Amino acid sequence: MTEQRKNDLFYVCSLIEYTARKTKNRRSVILDAMKKEGVEKELDDAQVNHCLSFEQVSDEIIERYHIPQGDFDTITECPYTVPDFKDIGGLYSIMIEDCAKPGEEVDELIRIFSSFISDKISNFRSDVYYQNPSYLECSYRVGYLLN
Repeated sequence: MTEQRKNDLFYVCSLIEYTARKTKNRRSVILDAMKKEGVEKELDDAQVNHCLSFEQVSDEIIERYHIPQGDFDTITECPYTVPDFKDIGGLYSIMIEDCAKPGEEVDELIRIFSSFISDKISNFRSDVYYQNPSYLECSYRVGYLLN
């Protein structure tokens, strides 16, 4: 994967995280709405969209893919400092780079964001986000959090 593609992947992962937080949805809801074609479009547009605010691009995604308002709010009542959406986007992009077969990054992105690990990472009352990415990747691959 080229450095530009890695940057685009990081951007799109961060955008998905931002949009999910904004609409109070599970990350899988965003992916269900976007579908593979939408993820590919956002990756193709990432170089141009980098110069726009996340808020503006997120608003466009919400409108384009008809993303509803949800009730999955893991931030408002969280007593701890919530990691920045770009920190979470970076974690996802690392997992995708490590887990995806070459050329299958979009499919892996969809699988990871739609898996159990995404809800675990989004639970900011736990320490899952702070775990080593290798631990998260191994847990994702077996389908549950390892002890």
